[in-house]
Amino acid sequence: MSGTKAGQDLAFNLITYASTLSIVGFTMDKVEVRLSNLMAFDAKLIGTWGCKPELYPEVVQLVANDRLKIDEFVETFPMSKINEVFKNTLEHKYTKRSVLVPDMQN
Repeated sequence: MSGTKAGQDLAFNLITYASTLSIVGFTMDKVEVRLSNLMAFDAKLIGTWGCKPELYPEVVQLVANDRLKIDEFVETFPMSKINEVFKNTLEHKYTKRSVLVPDMQN
């Protein structure tokens, strides 16, 4: 689940026989791999956002029913702060996932 080049390089280098590497983390850095390793080890490499789209309704329901706790992983910001949040995200100033929510109207 690493979003760093070093973490993804390491993960690929840990592939062994009949293994599956699932890339969940995101990086803008270019990660170079030898695809022949997949053939040689009869291994698989897949990318995923961490949840299949067909499972979204069930996952949202789990969060809504407080059965899946996400508070320690996300920080919410009002939509009016979108430019600031994007800037800070690009500068890696947050330790949690940024989530923009509609501004509360009085």
